[in-house]
Amino acid sequence: MIKGRKLLWAMSSMMFLSACTPTEAVTEEIMASRSIESSVAVASVATDTKESKETEEFPSESTDSSTYSESVEPQLTVSHDGYALIEVYGGELSGYRAANVVVDIGFGDREYWAYTNEYGQLVRVVAAEIILQDNATEPVNSEGRYYDDEAKVPGTENANLDEGHVIADSLGGVANAYNITPQDSVLNRHGDQAYMERNIVQAGGATNFEAIITYPNTTTHIPISYKYTYTINGYQVVDEFQNVNPDEYNAAQGLTGEASSPPDSSGIAAAAPTETAGGGVSAVDTNGNGQGTIQEAKNAGYAMPIYSNHWLYPHMDDRDGDGQVGE
Repeated sequence: MIKGRKLLWAMSSMMFLSACTPTEAVTEEIMASRSIESSVAVASVATDTKESKETEEFPSESTDSSTYSESVEPQLTVSHDGYALIEVYGGELSGYRAANVVVDIGFGDREYWAYTNEYGQLVRVVAAEIILQDNATEPVNSEGRYYDDEAKVPGTENANLDEGHVIADSLGGVANAYNITPQDSVLNRHGDQAYMERNIVQAGGATNFEAIITYPNTTTHIPISYKYTYTINGYQVVDEFQNVNPDEYNAAQGLTGEASSPPDSSGIAAAAPTETAGGGVSAVDTNGNGQGTIQEAKNAGYAMPIYSNHWLYPHMDDRDGDGQVGE
């Protein structure tokens, strides 16, 4: 009986131990699993924190791309060399000019830039290249003009002042107020302005063109002087002259002798020496085109006008055919 009880107790103990062992193992396994998950979570948080920091310190390429796109987006206000760029129809007849603006005054695809100051005065015109008018392919009238009339800039109503182009039709310029100034009619048609235009035409164009226009005050639109700088055939030319009647100016300076003297009068020699300068026309012809301009002759020391019996006369352009140049 006692043996049976001992046997029963022993078997019960074995069953109890057997039942307990898997449970403890499972418990240990679960604890270990939770420990691993906790470690993974901690590692994940640490990794996320590191990646977040790296992202802040080193933005991704997509962030850079977005930033760049915003920086190059066109602005609402268009500017050109710090001036407001506006468009004006080439044949606009209004004499009004806006202040501190730049306008393209080249006909067609030409890029000739005209600048105004804070008073709306036209003060500067530049062109990297002057491209001559092509009357075979461009729409010009019988007088070789793109438009039948020019802008009515204040001052052009004066009978002695032309609606003078800074860049002529023959050089590809338009006729609005940003290319027109009130210019003495003799100067415009027969003086330095006309010769400057002719020289560029004969050379087939020009580069590095710049016109500087000055005024006696801030209220008028009638210039007091012009300064043109340009390059033709590799030579830089500088033409600077006042906005006055060259005949009257020369007479006032005593450069013409008797104003009414005919070409063969005794006053000619005093006004224009007849002996050839050393080197012939090359001594006067600074741009190398074989011709002498009024400005080139003046720079060489010759007084105006140059009469038909002067050695330099055949090398100059007597546009009106009156036997004298620079009158």
